[in-house]
Amino acid sequence: MHDSTTLPRLTDRKRAAVIEAAIDEFRASGFDATSMDRIAARASVSKRTVYNHFPSKEALFAAILQQLWDASKAGDAPGYRADQPLRSQLIDLLAQKLRLMNDEAFMSLARVAIAAGIHSPERARDMVARIGEREEGLTVWIRAACADGRLDTPDPAFAAQQLHGLVKGFAFWPQVTMGQPPLSADEQTAVVQTSADMFLARYEVRTKNPA
Repeated sequence: MHDSTTLPRLTDRKRAAVIEAAIDEFRASGFDATSMDRIAARASVSKRTVYNHFPSKEALFAAILQQLWDASKAGDAPGYRADQPLRSQLIDLLAQKLRLMNDEAFMSLARVAIAAGIHSPERARDMVARIGEREEGLTVWIRAACADGRLDTPDPAFAAQQLHGLVKGFAFWPQVTMGQPPLSADEQTAVVQTSADMFLARYEVRTKNPA
């Protein structure tokens, strides 16, 4: 007879095995060629077990992206701090983002997602929306800084997207679409710091020096 903790642990192990197998299959075969049958076989579980954890291939892919995102950060996205300089807070947020972009498993799956999206605009919109959910932390931070009177933008989501574009132009798109190598530590630092400076030059509220 199983004790109360054996089955949950077994279930967790099976779920982890399914995700690991799915990562390998997606990276090796692409999104469309990967099937739940092949994932089940690679994970050494039944197809029913796979569907018990993930109702569809799209849901499984989204779960993988979520897991890679979670693994890339040491806790939740840093929240806004009214008592801290904006620049140092922004640099911390962007550095966390670059840690994800330096993860080869995540980048490989990003290539899979882009290739799959080319053939299915509807699927592409769904994947972009799911990835966008992972980027909400920056929008929340900008909104809080605006409410505190330290940033000035009528559209925090638009400003966040601008900042994501600055970073991804160096640390994501060249690597995903053109096979460029990941940024070195020095290059990451330069991208993070200059992107933060450009953003703050546009949106930071400058206090006037007293007469």
